[in-house]
Amino acid sequence: MGIKIDIITGLSGSGKTIALHTLEDLGYYCIDNLPVCLLAAFAEHLAKNPEEIFSRTAVGIDARSQPTHIAKLPEKVKQMREQGIQCEIVFLEAQPDTLIKRFSETKRKHPLSDENRSLAEAIRLERTLLEPLINSADLLIDTTHTTLHELRSLIRDRIGETTRRVSLLFESFGFKHGVPRDVDFVFDVRCLPNPYWERELRPLTGLDPQVAAFLERSIETEDMLNDLILFLERWVPRFEADGRSYLTIAIGCTGGQHRSVFITDRLFNYFQSQGHKVLSRHRELP
Repeated sequence: MGIKIDIITGLSGSGKTIALHTLEDLGYYCIDNLPVCLLAAFAEHLAKNPEEIFSRTAVGIDARSQPTHIAKLPEKVKQMREQGIQCEIVFLEAQPDTLIKRFSETKRKHPLSDENRSLAEAIRLERTLLEPLINSADLLIDTTHTTLHELRSLIRDRIGETTRRVSLLFESFGFKHGVPRDVDFVFDVRCLPNPYWERELRPLTGLDPQVAAFLERSIETEDMLNDLILFLERWVPRFEADGRSYLTIAIGCTGGQHRSVFITDRLFNYFQSQGHKVLSRHRELP
């Protein structure tokens, strides 16, 4: 029986508790705020005494663990994999302004804040303490623009599945709203003809047939799409062979409404037709 352990970590207020609850609903055995120093012993026990109840386990780890223990976590994950345990680090984060707003709305206290440390300082300190985990994360999820419902869906679709084939997430976005942080590839399609300048197309999106017809008339659109497919068909299997479980591909245009949405939708359809595990997300659309 194979054992799978997902380590759920990240910044306070970014959605770790929601992630753990979602996985618990999917049948995971969940342990919140496990001290890092106990993780190795727990993993060793599972390797020697595999039990069905622990076959899919999620462990919540945060900055309250000792900094020296946090720094050693990537090495512990490596050792767990050598023991035959499928182990991944999932890191959740959000922009500081978003975290401050969330703490203000819920009136919760940040675990690292006190009478001598402000909320903003606590957030900065937490990121510094967790830096080793950011750099070692198998999956990075930025929840700055993510609702609770969207986060639950992301957790279910990207972590809850047991398949070993790499999960591809195609995400459209607008450069004027900022480049997504939680991505592996960013492609810029602002060189394509812009439907925004056609009055009747302006209020529509790249999912509407009229916008699709406009873009499909351009040879540049066809070339861009073909080149992206060729690139991904060549390199996704390399990442898959290297043991990667998740890849996020971001497609950006100016506003994230027309061109990036169209290209993202076409990539989603193509790779889904090829049997890949594929998700799509349009960040700027309602």
